Amino acid sequence: MAKPAITIKDVAREANVSVATVSRALNGHDNVAAPVRQTVLEVARRLRYTPHAAARSLSSRSTQTLGLVLPDLHGEFFSELMRGIDGVARAHRRHLLVSSYHGDPEQQGAALQAMRGRVDGLLVMSPGTAAPGFLVDNLPALPTVLINTPMPDGQYPVFGIDDHAGAMAMTRHLLDLGHRRIAFIAGPGHNHDARGRLRGFRDAMAAAGVDAEGRVLPGGFDEASGHRAGLALLQDGPLPDAVFAANDMMALGCLYAFNQAGVKVPAQVALAGFDDIPLARFVHPSLTTMRISIADLGERATSHLLQLIDDGAAMPPVPAATLVPTLVTRDSTAVQGPP
Repeated sequence: MAKPAITIKDVAREANVSVATVSRALNGHDNVAAPVRQTVLEVARRLRYTPHAAARSLSSRSTQTLGLVLPDLHGEFFSELMRGIDGVARAHRRHLLVSSYHGDPEQQGAALQAMRGRVDGLLVMSPGTAAPGFLVDNLPALPTVLINTPMPDGQYPVFGIDDHAGAMAMTRHLLDLGHRRIAFIAGPGHNHDARGRLRGFRDAMAAAGVDAEGRVLPGGFDEASGHRAGLALLQDGPLPDAVFAANDMMALGCLYAFNQAGVKVPAQVALAGFDDIPLARFVHPSLTTMRISIADLGERATSHLLQLIDDGAAMPPVPAATLVPTLVTRDSTAVQGPP
């Protein structure tokens, strides 16, 4: 037979204090004498007492938990984003309740609704370019910060990336190296970041007077789609001078296809990505990319959410905060000297 759970009354009886004193001691209130607090903590530890989370949230109206709803959990981008979010949450003694909707709007709506009553605030990443009304209609009435999510009316604070500027900078880098036949591996057509990066590529090519039409290949922000794009480039005649993939995972998939075919990067084709995931610097050749501090993006969004939770309506509205990527040049676009 299982032993009955230890309650706050058991701790109070063993420590010879009131239940209210135990509660104040465990919650770190100042109006408890240091020796009494020490006694309560030692008894609670010895009895292995754990406060009941649901009861605590009812009494304090706080769950000490943040909700995180993401389109996916797979890949280094999301692991880095969650690393930044978790670091700030842990520093403020908050837990995370994480859900993924795999790009399915119905699952997203269900995940958001499931957060009601369980979290003090929400971090939501919804990079699809569908009408934002669906997202707004499904958001609970909680402090909310959006990450990489198009929200034109400024109803919620948004922390995102200047994808257009980043893609223009990378394209100009490749053009400055003398490349003119540049292929672009695009991300999903419905994705806000992918569309910004494609637009940046086309705008930089147009500004240089170079035709970009016919040089865009479809991709899905994963290694497999980058590999397929690399195979298509190998099969479609002369190779381009350079390939710019809209994220690092696709660039790595393309690099694998080139390696399989014996195509040397960058001697025969320069290759670049976007995001600067940790793996980018450890492949051979190391990958030129646009650096986004993905963990920092998560840190900043989470810090702002905690401010919203603490300050509530007293906090003035904050416009969208945009991180500008920086160019990181590595071996995959290095100019080759004479043999």
